[in-house]
Amino acid sequence: MLDLLVSGKTRLKVLTKFFLAPEIHGHLRGLSEEFGESTNAIRLELNRFEQGGLLVSGMEQNRKVFRANRNHPLFSDITSILRKHMGVDSLVEQLITRLGNVTSAYLLGEFALGRDADHIDLVLVGEEINLEYLDRLTAKAEKLIRREIKCTILSPYEEKQQIKGRRDVWKVWGK
Repeated sequence: MLDLLVSGKTRLKVLTKFFLAPEIHGHLRGLSEEFGESTNAIRLELNRFEQGGLLVSGMEQNRKVFRANRNHPLFSDITSILRKHMGVDSLVEQLITRLGNVTSAYLLGEFALGRDADHIDLVLVGEEINLEYLDRLTAKAEKLIRREIKCTILSPYEEKQQIKGRRDVWKVWGK
């Protein structure tokens, strides 16, 4: 659906990369390799977004590095649209609010790095979570968002051990 509003696959990839997980940053050659696109196509989109104020850049070593501009007036709107497009909002809302004692939720892997993927790795932290209900909700959510959901349950103690220090983590719910 979003591809009807945003012309060009490269443009959509750049938006997704930087606004789905806004703490992510990237440089021209790295994005070119990641997307399998020419550096010229990536450069055009990066320059457009930077001129429009959606991206900001800075130098790291000898590379120009880009990241989402969190101060742009449309930042939260774009992030929200991308989350809805990818199904993250409905997934989190459906799963967490009805499961009971969930203290936090994380996305891992590709989605956490701002990349589209055919599956979602979701980690729920809490105790006494109804696993049967979780399975039913996960199946419904998979149909809604048209992606496989791989759920992992961790205790608060395991959360500290397994989540802390990972780069491919995006906290989507909790304190």
